[in-house]
Amino acid sequence: MIRNVILDIGGVLVRYDGLRYFRSFGYPEEMARKLADATMGSTWWCEFDRGVFTNEEILSFMIADHPELEADIKKTLSHQLGVVTKKETAIPWIRHLHEEGAKVYYLSNFSKVCLSDCEDAMAFRHLCEGGVFSFEEQMIKPNPDIYKRILEKYDLDPKECVFCDDTYRNLPMAEHFGIRTVWYRNQEQAEQEIDDLLRKEV
Repeated sequence: MIRNVILDIGGVLVRYDGLRYFRSFGYPEEMARKLADATMGSTWWCEFDRGVFTNEEILSFMIADHPELEADIKKTLSHQLGVVTKKETAIPWIRHLHEEGAKVYYLSNFSKVCLSDCEDAMAFRHLCEGGVFSFEEQMIKPNPDIYKRILEKYDLDPKECVFCDDTYRNLPMAEHFGIRTVWYRNQEQAEQEIDDLLRKEV
């Protein structure tokens, strides 16, 4: 029986749209795409989530790759307010899962600066039983140790867990530990698949 629902955050419990973020600074479409590719589309972006380098170091790496964008990178990423935004479905979904008898946790590749700057979008956290942020552990999904970490931290039986993520490549490692998975493609689909698992064998 599934007793624990582990949810990703970006794309699942909050909205994450890089182009929308850069457009919010007033950049035309071509420039917004160029900035998104140079930053969020770069290999350096995941380093915010890993939490090993400082924010300043990561920006310097991006600027070294795209020196012509230095001023724009500093302007847009000296903070991360608005990188993720609130999803109105998050809190009602967590409450619904509790009504179904499940405990709810989060497991997310997430940066310390984004957590601090996007506090409003993260209002659902107080309803969760707990969770793991990648920056706290200095490892990102699909590193196997981050899945082990959440299981050990909350003494969870993997056979009693389902993990939901919108990034498919993060699912097979969860399955390796015996965790059921749901690939989030849209809200209605994810809710239905998780409900079906929670109600199975009841």
